Amino acid sequence: MITLKKRNLIILLVIALCTGIIITAGYTQIYSIATDQIGISAEEYEDYHRMKQDYGRLDSLVQLIEQKYYMPVDRDKLYEGIYKGLFAGIGDPYSAYLNKQEYENLMIAASGEFEGIGVTVAPDKNGYINVVAPIDDTPAFKAGIKSEDKIIAVDGVEYTGETIDAAVAAMRGKEGTEVTIQVLRGDTTLEFTLKRAKIILQTVKSEILEGQIGYIRISSFEKHTAEDFRKALRNMELNGVKGLIIDLRDNPGGLVDVCIEIADALLPEGIITYTEDRHGQRNYFTSDPGATEIPFVVMINGGSASASEIVAAAVKDSEPGKIVGTTSYGKGIIQEIVELNNGDATKLTVMQYFSPKGNVIHEKGVEPDYIVEISRDDFTDGVLLKENDKQLQKALELLK
Repeated sequence: MITLKKRNLIILLVIALCTGIIITAGYTQIYSIATDQIGISAEEYEDYHRMKQDYGRLDSLVQLIEQKYYMPVDRDKLYEGIYKGLFAGIGDPYSAYLNKQEYENLMIAASGEFEGIGVTVAPDKNGYINVVAPIDDTPAFKAGIKSEDKIIAVDGVEYTGETIDAAVAAMRGKEGTEVTIQVLRGDTTLEFTLKRAKIILQTVKSEILEGQIGYIRISSFEKHTAEDFRKALRNMELNGVKGLIIDLRDNPGGLVDVCIEIADALLPEGIITYTEDRHGQRNYFTSDPGATEIPFVVMINGGSASASEIVAAAVKDSEPGKIVGTTSYGKGIIQEIVELNNGDATKLTVMQYFSPKGNVIHEKGVEPDYIVEISRDDFTDGVLLKENDKQLQKALELLK
């Protein structure tokens, strides 16, 4: 048993309370609050010693900045930087500490209604802000911003993958105001001046194409998407379509439970996907009997990410339909968002998901059954017409 002076015990308890750590070793005993010494285990002493060193160093650095930096510093901003640095130290671009404004922006985007330019972004492995996909019919979409563009500056301020939340906040703003975006496309730098708009996501669009082939476009998975998809699917069944094309191209993902509902309507009884955490604990998502009997094809591309890949991977493994397009984005991890008492929040990757057959999706993507490329030459004045859409034409061919 190792003894500590009562003053050191108080320091240890303060550190534990500040960091949310609860110390529970086998036989820690506090004999009396009035005594000068207490008994702890060797393991607890090592934890105490490590925390004393770490937090002592942190306190010294804070004092150094406050005493010697050439201008007064905002202590709240200083500590926010510490918290953000802690998450940056993980090395995962999808995990982050969010201040109150960043958290509010994230929640607004998830609600399906916001003011901005209409682009979904994610940090890439090279440190850029990567455009996963522009949202249909938004200023970014109409201006010609494309999937795989790299946003390097907003209104003259440069941003990287590490400052992606600040970049998103800069692109948001009041409807009708202008914002200038610089993007890197290949080796070329392009500049777009866009007028922000109020964006209400209509995530499901449908029509019946020539030859009685149904077409359902899903642009993202939001709260109302599953209900809208079921209505569109029911309409296709009532109209007696001979086949169905489900377009998930440039769909950046969204709510996992929503994509599970949609997959359930397409797949026979069985596994849709499963998640696994760091301890190997798995959680399975399954489909019930009663899938649609309409033959279908799913279209994906490099802008199809996250929840889109859950659907595509499940279709490919379960084989009720075929996949056409190009390999998907490769984001096969799930973040948990926790709101803190002060209004800030944490966003932490807590698990990854797999295809029904156990195939890894993260950083690999889903490879289509039929790989069909689309080039810039296929576009007419920036628009991909149906007759020039090679992926759509391949899907139609498979359903005839």
